[in-house]
Amino acid sequence: MNSYKTLMRKNLERTFQRPPADLAASMDARMENDGTLSFKAFGEPCRVTPRRITLGGREPDDPRALLVSLYARHAGKEAPSIHPLRAFKDLPGSMPYQGAFRTHTEMILLPFVTTIQERQTEIIALFDGGPYPDTGGDFAFLLRPLPKIALGYIFYLPDEDFPPSVTCLFSSNAPAFMPLDGLADVAEYTSRGILAALRSGTG
Repeated sequence: MNSYKTLMRKNLERTFQRPPADLAASMDARMENDGTLSFKAFGEPCRVTPRRITLGGREPDDPRALLVSLYARHAGKEAPSIHPLRAFKDLPGSMPYQGAFRTHTEMILLPFVTTIQERQTEIIALFDGGPYPDTGGDFAFLLRPLPKIALGYIFYLPDEDFPPSVTCLFSSNAPAFMPLDGLADVAEYTSRGILAALRSGTG
C-alpha cells in the first residue's frame, strides 16, 4: 500500500505542474475554489489535490487512487472517442497482460451474468454509462470508470448448449489517457465495482 501511495504522490507532483485550467480540461474535471479537482471515478465522487486522492470521501485501500493519478498525469486535451470499441488484445503491447486481463476483468463476472442483467440499470447509472446496442450479445452496456475512458461490456447468458460469456472492450482512444498496464487495472476495478454494486444492493 505504501508503494502505491509513493507512486501516486510522484504522479500528482508532476500533474500539478501543469496550469490548473489545462489540467481540469484534460481530465474533464471541475476545478473547485480551493484548487481541488473533482469528478466521478469508479462510480464514486473523486477529489484530487496535490497530495491526496479520495473516492467517496475516503482514501481507498486498493490501487484505484494510483490509477486516478495515472489518469491525471497522462490525460491530454483530446476528446474521448467511443467508437469503434477495441479489444484489449488489439492494443499494442498487450500480450503480457492478456491472461490476467481475461481472468481479473471478464471471468470474475461469469457467475453473475444473470444478476447483472437484472441489475444493469443500476450499474449503468452508478458508472455514468449507457446502453450499447447492436453488439450481438444478449445484453450490453457502456460504463465510464473515468471521465474520458469508457468500457463496453458484452454479455451472453447461459443456455443448454453454452456457458455464460463476458467481453470487455475499450473506447477507441483510451490509450491516449492512460498507460496500457493502467488500462488493464482500470477494467479490473470496474468489474470489481460491478460486483460490489451487486453485493451492496445499491447503484
